Amino acid sequence: MVNELLKEFHEIAASPKAQMDRYLAEGRKVVLTAPVYTPEELIHSMGFVPFGAWGADTELKRAKEYCPAFLCSIVQSILELGMTDVYKGASAIVIPSLCDTLKTLGENWKYAVKDIPFIPMTYPQNRKPEFGMNFTIAGYERVKADLEKLGGTFSNEALAHSNEIYNRHNKAMRDLDEVLARHPEVGAAARSDVFKSAWFMDKAEHTELVEKLIDALKNQEAGEAKLPVLVSGILTDAPGLNEILDDLGMHIVADDVAAQSRQYRTDVPAGDDALKALAQKFSGMDNCSVLYNQEKPRIKWIADTAKARGAKGVIVVMTKFCDPEEFDYPLIKKACDAADIPVAIVEVDRQMEHYEQVRTNLETFRDILMM
Repeated sequence: MVNELLKEFHEIAASPKAQMDRYLAEGRKVVLTAPVYTPEELIHSMGFVPFGAWGADTELKRAKEYCPAFLCSIVQSILELGMTDVYKGASAIVIPSLCDTLKTLGENWKYAVKDIPFIPMTYPQNRKPEFGMNFTIAGYERVKADLEKLGGTFSNEALAHSNEIYNRHNKAMRDLDEVLARHPEVGAAARSDVFKSAWFMDKAEHTELVEKLIDALKNQEAGEAKLPVLVSGILTDAPGLNEILDDLGMHIVADDVAAQSRQYRTDVPAGDDALKALAQKFSGMDNCSVLYNQEKPRIKWIADTAKARGAKGVIVVMTKFCDPEEFDYPLIKKACDAADIPVAIVEVDRQMEHYEQVRTNLETFRDILMM
């Protein structure tokens, strides 16, 4: 049962275009959601299918017409896919403004991909005070107005229902994270498929599959122990990277990955005003490189979680040219050193074809952890 479910997750994660075409064939409208923390609940409540746009491992050609080489390859590959009609049929793309590179993506998209409207989601850096909450609500109102132009309809009741659907999915993904920590037989590649597939499915559908997997794993005896590690970064879905982790017998017992568990830590609180409650969710988020917090609680969270889950080491997967992650790394290294947790850093890029240097780095790290 577990293997059958993992195969289904893999097929979805490996073929997002087929998944998108299925929704379009069903007559459903798809709205692309760029990273990170795009208000999917709002999009879902207005009758659209939110569909993750995190780019792909591909050679960048046409995106270079708009982007300098030093821009994050995740963002460049999103533009590349848009310009080469991979996202053709989508009703719009919503792009948040939580890093400088994402801000440039929206402006370039307007000119490079004219048949898919760009909807900005402008978030405040100071999201916790009341004025930050009001700013966030104003951003949601802008998204709502643009989606209404595309045929979407808004109601407080519909948004409250979508908030509940997403909260249930959040809980399922948190539960899954804990269960997978006890099942080393589910490797890094399979784990990545489960999390990645969430971007390409209606959340109610994905929740049902995840809950089935959790039940199946609870009824399955845990496999042979492997080397437990915590993985951190923006995106860790590269097949080459996950193959190395599996080959080296490393077991991901926790992650601090923006495209994975970071998404599911915070629920929408209860409240009569569903839009305000959604803004409260964003206000309550933390422990992320792209969310401003002077105290940087993310650093302590990584060290504490590694200890709590029994991780022997922390692997930081650095997306090339990602400034927010690069700024945090020295603090992560310092905190983990103080907690006596070894740290390795590997750099990845959406254009990478060869992972020999990553393999050598992680082989050495494995040997250190096993001393």
